[in-house]
Amino acid sequence: MLSYILRRIVATLPVMAIVALFVFSLLYIAPGDPAVVIAGDQASPEDVERIRQSLGLDRPFLIQFGDWVWRILHGDLGTSIFTNLPVSAMIGQRLGPTLSLMTVTLLLTIVVAVPLGVVAAWKAGSLIDRAIMAFAVFGFSLPVFVVGYMLAYIFALELEWLPVQGYTPLSDGFWPWLENLILPAIALGCVYIALVARITRAAMLEVLQQDYIRTARAKGLGQGGILFIHALKNAAVPIVTVIGIGIALLIGGAVVTESVFAIPGLGRLTVDAILRRDYPVIQGIVLLFSFVYVLVNLLIDVIYTLVDPRIRY
Repeated sequence: MLSYILRRIVATLPVMAIVALFVFSLLYIAPGDPAVVIAGDQASPEDVERIRQSLGLDRPFLIQFGDWVWRILHGDLGTSIFTNLPVSAMIGQRLGPTLSLMTVTLLLTIVVAVPLGVVAAWKAGSLIDRAIMAFAVFGFSLPVFVVGYMLAYIFALELEWLPVQGYTPLSDGFWPWLENLILPAIALGCVYIALVARITRAAMLEVLQQDYIRTARAKGLGQGGILFIHALKNAAVPIVTVIGIGIALLIGGAVVTESVFAIPGLGRLTVDAILRRDYPVIQGIVLLFSFVYVLVNLLIDVIYTLVDPRIRY
């Protein structure tokens, strides 16, 4: 197992290098010049050129890329063009709200989606199954920002049960921290819950047709034991896979959700950086998200071997 994990870690290095080259190239050829944005509308071409030289944007592509990679290898993600602050410090300040939102959303998804999928498979073809699948289709159909605005209007503005916007750190108390994340987590998790519930149902239906399930029933084992001990364990591999893939959905959806609920996380920072053409910040955030996604995939592969001992690498 240890050798496999080490091999996977080494295998991620070329992937990260390709991602870094892709991110840098994409921003390099993107329309818009940060020097023009910094200089303002009244600036002369000489002023713009002077700013470009001071930022090093006039250098050849390979030199800029090589300098960027060299600084990353030394733990330096660069300095923001607009705030003049280290990118790593800016990301560190915004990391807490985004991690909190993703954690609550992930827990909510597992707690809601997996039981829904199990019950739908257990009651396949019944009214309960159809209702759960209708909910899944409904969850897929609604964009995150629409669900977010609906929840904010109903539960925050009309009923006044929960805050409409903002974020409270966990250090200020568990409930103040959680109440600010409930509505954003539901909005962000709708699509995710629908996806995991459908995959869980499909995986459970296949497992429930196996001979060992019939044997367990013939032996008089209770329905709960059959579903959650025998069937769910053997259906766990595709469920774990889709949960891991869904991390990408969470990262992308967090950008929209944080904007709707005014959460000062990495999503808001990304939007602000894109609007201002703050290349070092954009590159740092995308690189961080890519690293997290690669790490999650590695973790999923390790979980495979724990869930199903037949899987060996």
